[in-house]
Amino acid sequence: MKMTRREAVASILIAAGSNTSLFAADEAIGITPTEIKLGQTLPYSGPASSYGVIGKAHAAYFAMINDGGGINGRKITLVSFDDAYSPPKTVEQTRRLVEQEEVALIFGSTGTPTNLAVRKYLNSKGVPSLLLTAGATILTDPKNYPLTMTWQPNYFDEASAYAKRVLQEKPGERIAILYARDDSGKDYAEGFKAGLSDKISLLAEEATYETSDPTVTSQLARLKASGATVFFFHSTPKFGAQILRGIYDLGWKPATFVASVTSSIAGTIEPAGLERAQGIISSAFLKDPNDPEWSDDPEMKAWRAWMAKYNPQGDVNDLLNVNSYAQGAAMVKILERAGSDLSRKNIMSIATNINFRVPLLLPGISLETSRTDYRLIKKVRLMRFEGKRWVLLSE
Repeated sequence: MKMTRREAVASILIAAGSNTSLFAADEAIGITPTEIKLGQTLPYSGPASSYGVIGKAHAAYFAMINDGGGINGRKITLVSFDDAYSPPKTVEQTRRLVEQEEVALIFGSTGTPTNLAVRKYLNSKGVPSLLLTAGATILTDPKNYPLTMTWQPNYFDEASAYAKRVLQEKPGERIAILYARDDSGKDYAEGFKAGLSDKISLLAEEATYETSDPTVTSQLARLKASGATVFFFHSTPKFGAQILRGIYDLGWKPATFVASVTSSIAGTIEPAGLERAQGIISSAFLKDPNDPEWSDDPEMKAWRAWMAKYNPQGDVNDLLNVNSYAQGAAMVKILERAGSDLSRKNIMSIATNINFRVPLLLPGISLETSRTDYRLIKKVRLMRFEGKRWVLLSE
């Protein structure tokens, strides 16, 4: 009878006289003397396809690492599948990554609803899901899901920061909010409301949308009719561009706050039109390649050289390419620190004891985790869009 790869690995360890448990042998999946195999799902198609650049940038980053000799002689293989931002498709593709491709771990998969759809499955299989491109609070639950860790700042905390800024800059003004009807959108909404605290009565109107909806025109009309002069919204980049065009075309001119996941210049602002984005506020934890403050920054120069050589089709104005570079660097650092023990158990042990920074993080921001706190990035900086770029606001 032909052995599966998993059975072969276990047999080799037993034949060698190892007393390692079968579970430990199972953890060697995805690791060979020459390869570290990672898997991920991203929306290369569908309503959130603009996020597909993330996977392409990850592949380009690992290509650079491999050209430099890899990690202790092992090259990184990234298997990236399209899930079209559809949770059922994510389940199908993730099972394929684990059961057919036999990846060592999941890295950087994108989306809150999609990652939630496979969280229980991956934890039950003992497969780490690291540096996920999502920031919903519900995904950070080390007690019940100890193998799941996100990359982005917590959406709840981010939205709370916007609300507090509103109360400082626009005291007493009526507020409207719009968000996707999913866990990430709900997290942003709850965080914003929490930031308003005892001023919650200022919230004049709120509306939601489905990512499968063709437009949000009716929601915007209702929000404008509320008389709100402050507007906060969360969306995918595609809807973000539509929303910015919509409020402009309605002649509605509220002070606008935009979720960080919607702040891409290439994915949201340029499609909307630069003139429609003037003055909007969002947040960042990464250096912006459009900011002249970083024009002579060594880390930004290294990033531009990488873009030119390894990601020439990528847009240098798209912050997602900066994000993916830093995200890839964090994954590499974790694997390097794991040394010769690349078992899933040891990789997870390293990931839950982080205290370092990676290139392109803003000054004062670093990565830090513990066994009980998986929030990797705990600080952000607010920024305002002016002219053709984002400008950082005071601390």
